[in-house]
Order: sequence, then C-alpha cells, then structure tokens
Amino acid sequence: MRPSGRDLSEMRQVSIETGITKHAEGSCMIRIGDTHVLCTATIEERVPPFIKGSGQGWVTAEYGMLPRSTTSRMRREASAGKQGGRTVEIQRLIGRALRAGVDRNALGERQITVDCDVIQADGGTRCASITGGWVALRLAVNKLMKTGDVVTDPLVDPVAAVSCGIYAGQPVLDLDYPEDSEAGVDGNFILTGSGRLIEVQMSAEGATYSRDEMNKLLDLAEKGVSELVAAQKAATGA
Repeated sequence: MRPSGRDLSEMRQVSIETGITKHAEGSCMIRIGDTHVLCTATIEERVPPFIKGSGQGWVTAEYGMLPRSTTSRMRREASAGKQGGRTVEIQRLIGRALRAGVDRNALGERQITVDCDVIQADGGTRCASITGGWVALRLAVNKLMKTGDVVTDPLVDPVAAVSCGIYAGQPVLDLDYPEDSEAGVDGNFILTGSGRLIEVQMSAEGATYSRDEMNKLLDLAEKGVSELVAAQKAATGA
C-alpha cells in the first residue's frame, strides 16, 4: 500500500554516524531513508543578553537546506538577503525541542548552537534535524563533562521526533516525500525518551481526522521515537 513497500508502522532505515566534522564539539550525519542531515554542535562561553548573569545556559539551533538537497536547485537564502519563513519556523522548533531535554542550570552560563544542514531531502527533514541535533548536543556535552567544565549532566532526557500521517486512509509512521505530498493528514511528533510530549504539529488538507485516528498516530509516534532514541544511544554510547 505504501510506495516504499513498508508496513504501516515501519520506520525507514535509520543510521547515525558520529564524528563527521573535525572542528565541531559534537557532530553527526543522520540518515533516515533518503533524508540526510549534517548536525553539528558548537560550545561558546557566552549566552544571549536576556539571560546573562542568570547562571543558566542556552541551547539554540539553525537550519538550512543545500541548493540541491531537493529534485531541483533551490536558491540559497543568503542570495536573497534573508531567511525564509519556513526556515525560521523550523530552526525555532529545533531549539525549543532540544531545550526541553536540558537542565539549563546544570549547563552553566554557556551557549550550545546546533546547526542542522540538510544534504538530501525526502520528507521529515525537521524531525531528522531534531533527532540528529540531540546526538550532536550529547557529544558536545560529553566533552564538557570530560574536561570538568560541567559536573552534573545537563541532558536529562533524550529528545527525538518523527512524522506520522494518514495516507490512503491508513495511519502510517515516518512519511517519506511521496507520502507526505499526498497525505490528507500529517504531523510531526516530538517526544522525550521517557515518552513525554514536547510538541505536536498536526494539520489536515483535503481531509479531516478523528480523535481515534489522532490516538493511533500518537501510538505510532511513540513507537518511532523509541526506535530513534535507541539509535541515538547506540551512536553516543549512552
């Protein structure tokens, strides 16, 4: 029924390769099917002005898609002189999601910026960015703890995200682009490793959905996130 031949509750193949870049304090390449995202984490001994002097740290994110990450070349946003609305919305989402798993007091007054660059897109780029972004964040924090700059682990619960939707009348897990482009209902589910919800983005186009269908999608999301968290832990040795 699905274009890929997957079962309704089957994720695409997931791989996370760490230590991708030389200079970043944490880095990984996450591949979820044909969606590939490079995630790096940078530690800076400073914080935004609005929390300076509070003793709390900050985690933020930036997101972008390379010109040929899609089937036709996209214009670089830098050439337009500003980021598009979609980019701004996604990077704010990534930052909010990652901060939900962080004890900012334990992090101390420093900032970690997670950069997510989409190398190849085939649906679910924001979910892959959040999932891979957590791995890069985990690796960066490991370095802080190894040097003794951070004593108590500030990462209290893993964060991962997956898309679910209703395709051809059936709830399905982890939509690829052919499904995402035709799904009557689709959503992004961001959860912690312990199953707590951080954010749900759901919308219907050309269809509506029931409370029962919503519950089925949430069940699928919980299954998918549990698999992603297992992949995160395997990649970081947690």
